[in-house]
Amino acid sequence: MSSQSLLAPGTLSPTRSVPASIPRPEYVGKDAPTPYSGPEVQDAETIECMRIAGRIAAQAMAEAAEHIRPGVTTDELDRVAHDFMCDHGAYPSTLGYRRYPKSLCSSVNEVICHGIPDSTVLRDGDIVNLDVTAFIHGVHGDNNATYLCGDVDEESRLLVERTRESLNRAIKAVKPGRQINIIGRVIESYAKRFGYGVVRDFTGHGINSSFHSGLIIPHYDSPHATNVIQPGMTFTIEPMLTLGTHDYDMWDDGWTVVTKDRRRTAQFEHTLVVTDTGAEILTLP
Repeated sequence: MSSQSLLAPGTLSPTRSVPASIPRPEYVGKDAPTPYSGPEVQDAETIECMRIAGRIAAQAMAEAAEHIRPGVTTDELDRVAHDFMCDHGAYPSTLGYRRYPKSLCSSVNEVICHGIPDSTVLRDGDIVNLDVTAFIHGVHGDNNATYLCGDVDEESRLLVERTRESLNRAIKAVKPGRQINIIGRVIESYAKRFGYGVVRDFTGHGINSSFHSGLIIPHYDSPHATNVIQPGMTFTIEPMLTLGTHDYDMWDDGWTVVTKDRRRTAQFEHTLVVTDTGAEILTLP
């Protein structure tokens, strides 16, 4: 088990600017987005635009991940991803979403999700989740992955590897005609083999012209997730597995979610479109 000291909030840098020529999502400058009232099944044109958004998000995340090493700040990772998206004509979806101040989420060690990039310096042995979403052509593409920083202990390395595998298994379970809860059933049954906790209160979601459409994708076997999967549906799957409890606390910033027992956690995410036979990943670089 890692002996790293627990994280503490760092110092935020000034808000990064986005060229005026890049269209903004409608929620920028507002406290909350306008509720989505459109369909969960998307047309071919929307899906093609989401492929573009997803590819840019995946490339931006990969570019930022290249800079993960001991001594680098999470704010520097944010800068790299921000610049990449802007250079490719995309708006960083998190920037200004419900007043979130940065262009990606950086969740280190015991942070489950929504960590805010700041002056925090990465240390040898950390695990680092980057969550990057790009908005272009009126739609979003959302992905995240957990990376190893330097020499990581075996328990943490296996957690990361198995969380990635839980996502892969969940994607393979997506078939038209099945209920949404098949996704969480597959993730939870796999995680239980290793005694991992499965975070319940933060889920996958519908995504399209809306960052979060209202469709919920639980990562545990929820009896309420009975929506039937249909071709053309677009949503994320993003399991969060923990070495201990799935219970959590939230920092005073209103965003950073940490495991209640402060044990480590990992997450992986893709944006998908349901096909006639399964699912296509839209967030591939």
